[in-house]
Amino acid sequence: MTDNFTRRDMLRMVSVGAAAATVASPAILRAQSGFPDRPINVVVPFNTGGYNDRLARASAPFVQEALGQPLNIINRGGAGALLGHTFFQQQPDDGYTICVSSFGPYIPLNILTQDAPFTVEDWHMINLPSQDYTLMATSADSGISSIDDFLERVRADPGSVSIGIQPASADLVNLTILMEHEGIDTDALTIVTYDGGGPARNAVAGDVVDVALVGGQGFIPLADQIRPLLVFGDETRDGWEAALIGDVMGDAAQFVSGSQRGWGVHSSFVENHPDRYQILLDAIETASKSDAMIESLEDQALATTWYGPEASNRQLRQTAALMEEYIDLLTGD
Repeated sequence: MTDNFTRRDMLRMVSVGAAAATVASPAILRAQSGFPDRPINVVVPFNTGGYNDRLARASAPFVQEALGQPLNIINRGGAGALLGHTFFQQQPDDGYTICVSSFGPYIPLNILTQDAPFTVEDWHMINLPSQDYTLMATSADSGISSIDDFLERVRADPGSVSIGIQPASADLVNLTILMEHEGIDTDALTIVTYDGGGPARNAVAGDVVDVALVGGQGFIPLADQIRPLLVFGDETRDGWEAALIGDVMGDAAQFVSGSQRGWGVHSSFVENHPDRYQILLDAIETASKSDAMIESLEDQALATTWYGPEASNRQLRQTAALMEEYIDLLTGD
């Protein structure tokens, strides 16, 4: 007997099959494809001990359990992550080498300021669980009571408020975006530059400068010494009682995120090996959402939030576009 299938029948069967593949476990998919059948290398473009290195090593036991193969951590630090990012892109796009990095801002910086041999489009984000943000803060004893108070002062006299910040940083870009929105000449501001986030935070906590714009997560140990004024983000972060940039700029709100850390692969891997990509994606998602990994990473002050590929890629590309728009600030030209 011969079965006669209409085009609609065939499409329905394809749809059902795709749905089944989507909900299949990493173990089932692995058994079907044979991937992975050997250890997977994880390139970290920074030296040991930093956030990305700790994130990769703390996550490895849970991800490798979901994959059924060990993860080997390879540190390739140097040149603002350019060496490690370039090394990763030189590896075969077969899924046996993945990357854990601060993709934002380092990928855009590598491209815009270091003539990197890759583009943003060469990268695909699986998940960026750690996303720092610029926090504008003043000292706990400061006479500046709110972001509205700060803006009123700089509108009246731009040079009357000293602002601590790192040069060529996402924080400087965010300050510039805010000042442009308010119609305030940035050249008239009193800017005090610091070589790192720590010194800038200590300066504002000690009332050496009136306000500082630095990565918000680093302010957490100084929470009782500062007053948060403004979070450059879409949502309240880390419990800060402060305005959001959208409260000030409305629908026109733009901002550059701080370090966007997490898991990435070659874009060509996603295109050329969709079955393998699905296995990796499912394994990292399964591990990231497991109670055991969440508890373990939270105990080490590491992020576990699952944003997923769509949101993570959108966030990185938004950061890259804004950094390109403000390239002069990043290069000091």
